[in-house]
Amino acid sequence: MAIAKFPNVVLDCPDAAALAAFYGEVFGWEVQGKDDWYEIRPSDGSNCISFQQVEVYQAPVWPGQTIPQQMHLDMVVEDLDKGEEAVLSLGATKADHQPGETFRVFLDPAGHPFCLCLS
Repeated sequence: MAIAKFPNVVLDCPDAAALAAFYGEVFGWEVQGKDDWYEIRPSDGSNCISFQQVEVYQAPVWPGQTIPQQMHLDMVVEDLDKGEEAVLSLGATKADHQPGETFRVFLDPAGHPFCLCLS
């Protein structure tokens, strides 16, 4: 028997509102929050990604381990080129190191690595 219904992910960041807006656009989810805590949710409310603003934030260094990535999101897309164009237009940057051919690594506006993956 499961203890929890579904996991919620919380990302530390320097600007919770801005990062929630970025991922809200990526997923097409509603943004809610105030002050130093924002969340995005789909219309059915089944999932949640939260963004917690921290005063002393250090972005991960990828692929190095000076400041480890700690976690990252893999997002499935139908077309890598179209997905890349969309996330870059929202403020992501493409990582210099691309270790695979069926996925691409990007950094969100706060520096967290994330991947766009083919299904």
